Amino acid sequence: MTKVKSLPARDRVDPSDCWDLSSLYASDAAWEKGLRKLKRQISLYDQFRGHLAESAPKLAACLEFDLAVDRLSERVGTYAYLKTAEDQAHSTYQRMLGRYQHVSTEAARAASFLHPEIMAIPAATMRRFLAAPELAPYRLLLERILRYQRHTLSAKEEELLALQSEMAQVAGQTFRQLLDADLRFGDIETEQGRVELTNANFLQMLHSPSRKVRRTAFDQYYAQFAGHENTLAATLNGSIQRDIYYARARGYPSALESALFHDQMPVAVYHNLIETVHRHLPALHRYYELRRRKMRLRELHHYDTYVPILSELEVRYRWGQATRLILEALEPLGRDYGRALAAGLEGRWCDRYSNRGKQSGAFSCGTFDGDPYILMNYKPEVLSDVFTLAHEAGHSMHSHLSARHQPFAYYRYAIFVAEVASTFNEELLSWHLLQRAPDDRARAYLVNRAIDAIRGTIFRQTMFAEFEKQTHELAESGEPLTVETLKETYGRLLGKYFGPDFAIDPQLRLECLRIPHFYRAFYVYKYATGMSAAIALSQRVLGGGPRELEAYLSFLRAGCSKFPLELLRDAGVDMESPQPVDSALRHFTKLVDQLEGLL
Repeated sequence: MTKVKSLPARDRVDPSDCWDLSSLYASDAAWEKGLRKLKRQISLYDQFRGHLAESAPKLAACLEFDLAVDRLSERVGTYAYLKTAEDQAHSTYQRMLGRYQHVSTEAARAASFLHPEIMAIPAATMRRFLAAPELAPYRLLLERILRYQRHTLSAKEEELLALQSEMAQVAGQTFRQLLDADLRFGDIETEQGRVELTNANFLQMLHSPSRKVRRTAFDQYYAQFAGHENTLAATLNGSIQRDIYYARARGYPSALESALFHDQMPVAVYHNLIETVHRHLPALHRYYELRRRKMRLRELHHYDTYVPILSELEVRYRWGQATRLILEALEPLGRDYGRALAAGLEGRWCDRYSNRGKQSGAFSCGTFDGDPYILMNYKPEVLSDVFTLAHEAGHSMHSHLSARHQPFAYYRYAIFVAEVASTFNEELLSWHLLQRAPDDRARAYLVNRAIDAIRGTIFRQTMFAEFEKQTHELAESGEPLTVETLKETYGRLLGKYFGPDFAIDPQLRLECLRIPHFYRAFYVYKYATGMSAAIALSQRVLGGGPRELEAYLSFLRAGCSKFPLELLRDAGVDMESPQPVDSALRHFTKLVDQLEGLL
């Protein structure tokens, strides 16, 4: 009987391949001390309650205290979250995270008076306060709080909303437990032997040059979602209903406008993205037809869209080779950037490989006091994982630079600009590899990858964004989000984005039930806008000089010291205009033309 290759348990992984969380806490015991300190801080909020309008120094002292609690909470919460990500089934760390979330909820309840009380300060008094030197470090913070005046409730109502925060996370937590810990997808025969199919390696299976492996993985994977479709539809519906509840409670016209308000993002940016992508769908459909012809397939299915057309040119990069390649590609960003990133990638910022129970996918998690950690499920035989590492390194360096150039109050950059920093690194890596391509076949392979990157980031994420928009609008209109409603809505979008000649398998409609980002609604559009901005900015840096480079590095160092659209305008791109998205998709069309010529 063939031995099944399974993932190792966490305690069997070489420590040198794991992140070192000691920049946060040296041990679980040290974390316990941090949690106890956080608990003690909660009661100290009472000294400020009812006194914020007394003087500028009193208000400044409260803000300083609140930021210190937030900073400690970030450190405590991040350590617990990262330990949980190592092994989703580890009960000790699940309990640690749950204990932190409980304390965090208590802290939020204790601090819930702060914003309503600030907003109740008479306008004339607030103008005088804002001119006081004690409040100079917090002026922007206060101005942003005051933006929420019409969306903030009474102190008692805010306290009730704060008490709901743990309950509001249940749908997302249930989904993650199902996806990463409970669902079992069976074994699959691959070119390397029989292996366990997991959520972590599913996309690796779709990169296989063997169509039998791809189809089998696709069928087995989605059979599990079909078997749990009602549960998964209920959790997704619960997440959408939560979004609508909070938007209505705070007086926003819709869940979409509630989500965009924080970044001062006009709804037109969201709509422009969808409309611009719709205009360029014929180029995407043409690419699918080119892929079908060159792969010599009668029909093109979804499981045929991940494997490179020239799959025999697939290369293998061990971890050290991948990090050196990325550092070479990012040399245009200067010596200081490269030196800092090298220390992290060659050191212990990264948790490199899959283990049993580990959270799937990849992420970067930066904090003000700790290293900007990177979770990977790295596979040397998948070139896209090298790009994923470059992507997450972009996030981590953004965190690293903003934490060192901004105070805690302004170091947390918005997600809208985060996706620019990460995708920018992918663009530089792509450009670097194309310059090194030894022949037309290798160049075609890399052009194919660049096409698929735009397809996956701009077209695919916009389809996700449109699904989020439609499902929230359905729920807001009173339409029940049953499993059939969700599948039908997603199915129509699949038909629009993949085109009339694409073979859409019925089970692909279940894809809407497996996307983790849907539990953080109206996030995915930022991938598409981020890549559009990144293409423009990378071309500026590569084709420019010290001025363009400094503008980009200043953008990375700026944190959230301005709103996202302002930061991007300073860096050299205007995202309120459809032009950056339109330009990126014209670039996509040129790449399709180039690929057709090379093949």
